[in-house]
Amino acid sequence: MPTYFASDGTRLAHRVIGVGEPLVCVPGGPTDSVYLGDLGGLSAHRRLIVPDLRGTGWSAEPEDVTSYRCDRLVDDIEALRVRLGLSRIDLLGHSAGANIVTQYAARHPERVARLVLVTPGTRAVGIEVTGEERRAAARLRADEPWFPEAFAALEAITAGRGGDWEAVAPFFYGRWDAAARSHHAASRPSNEEAVAVFGSEGAFTPRATRAALGAVAAPVLLLAGEFDLNSPPRAVAECAALFPEAMYAVRPGAGHYPWLDDAEGFVAAVVTFLS
Repeated sequence: MPTYFASDGTRLAHRVIGVGEPLVCVPGGPTDSVYLGDLGGLSAHRRLIVPDLRGTGWSAEPEDVTSYRCDRLVDDIEALRVRLGLSRIDLLGHSAGANIVTQYAARHPERVARLVLVTPGTRAVGIEVTGEERRAAARLRADEPWFPEAFAALEAITAGRGGDWEAVAPFFYGRWDAAARSHHAASRPSNEEAVAVFGSEGAFTPRATRAALGAVAAPVLLLAGEFDLNSPPRAVAECAALFPEAMYAVRPGAGHYPWLDDAEGFVAAVVTFLS
């Protein structure tokens, strides 16, 4: 697996999948990047450069654990760009990884050619998702056999009375079938410290980031999942409005991982935009 070094000397790794022009794909979590797979077959059209965030996958744990913070991870993406020898990069960020990518675009707008945000986390720009908004998204699945137990767990979480995230997992997928269960099991974070530090104090400066995004000239595509209660369409649409040149679309029937729920439609949307 190719490796490179961050500015603080931490050894970082990235996978290379497919052929074509490079597309740097930043995972969420922070968790092992393998859950992205080849993004539903996107690797048939682009060469996916998929970094393992520090302390996950094949990347080393840093000496300074505060470097797990989201704003600090921006520097690792810049180090990867330099390692690839590219003056500008096409970037894709999923979920919490979109917070890294968004801050990268704000800090290095001249280095971004195109930007794709897939069911993005919006903490970096200060867009909050309320408990009621999550419950409203969840109620769209009321006819599912697993709904009663999952919704009870969600209500407990949003009310601050529980934390059974395993029980609410079906809400993150358009279909809670064997493939979704397998994907969920493979997507669990392996470095709890990295998760805890990622959004710690100082990780986000929403006012400054929002202001800086107004200077991002690169085209941006933001994809929401119709059923996604982590990044509901309303929040993604609000995020899209922060960019001067943004396209926003909702993937019907999709959850938080739209390349699993409708691989063909997801790939077509991304390839068309990048072309």
